[in-house]
Amino acid sequence: MRAVTVTLNAALDVTYRVDAVVLGATHRVSSVAVRAGGKGVNVARVLRALSVPVVATGLVGGGAGSALCAELGEAGVPQAMFPIAGETRRTVTVVSASGEATLFSEPGPEVSAAEWSGFLGHYRELVADADVVVLSGSLPRGLATDAYATLVRASPAPVVLDADGPALVGGAAAGPAVITPNRAELAAASTVDDPLALVPRPRWCPTALRDDRAHRRGTWTAAPPEVVTGNPTGRRRCRGGARRRLAPAVARAPGRSGRAVGGRGARPAGRRLRPCLLRTTPAELRGLEQCHWFPCAR
Repeated sequence: MRAVTVTLNAALDVTYRVDAVVLGATHRVSSVAVRAGGKGVNVARVLRALSVPVVATGLVGGGAGSALCAELGEAGVPQAMFPIAGETRRTVTVVSASGEATLFSEPGPEVSAAEWSGFLGHYRELVADADVVVLSGSLPRGLATDAYATLVRASPAPVVLDADGPALVGGAAAGPAVITPNRAELAAASTVDDPLALVPRPRWCPTALRDDRAHRRGTWTAAPPEVVTGNPTGRRRCRGGARRRLAPAVARAPGRSGRAVGGRGARPAGRRLRPCLLRTTPAELRGLEQCHWFPCAR
């Protein structure tokens, strides 16, 4: 299986550790950590650690973009980032001894129409032989809210979409295989109680064979086993590990005909994968490779 992760608003994550954060005071930093960040980058990092072939792509520029690519190289994460003129954003997290984190997130670069057009061609080449594509994170300035929808439609492989707000609504309308919003992201995207109202009525949803937590309607809610402290951007690695379990299921799960649902030419004729919602942790997703895709009775 080969995965491609997309981070359109990548970041260089800087973490400062201090004894305590006091407003208006001078702080002595005990340690500094700098690493490539952004949701899709974090997913690629975990997939690489789990020996899943992956390529991380996205938009980067300036000194921070160069540092981001260099750190990925040092970490052994394959990358095919697309260069733009604007400066890649930085996120600065100040973590106190108690584990409480204060995050400062820069707005990021503004992407021109020419840069977006160039990235689309770059993206199509990367996903041409992918088995699963992960679109994750916020959209940079200059991109329309339907940017993810464009990427979903351009991918021949199943797409996992992790976004919020208008980007989630716009992307979900294009019919990705799976969307993974948390409760806050759903609240930001819609005022309706039913999260499935965000997406077109799909034909397929995953049903876990081992228990009933994956419902026939296509939603699976799982509470995290413990609170994670420190830099909050690191928490995405937990969800990234979950996607490692999800990706083979999306790419290889058999349909009723016994043919694989994922991959080019593998879907049953005339049928389309329906978007499904997952809120999961790696522990809750163990064994998800055993999931099968069935038509949902609604």
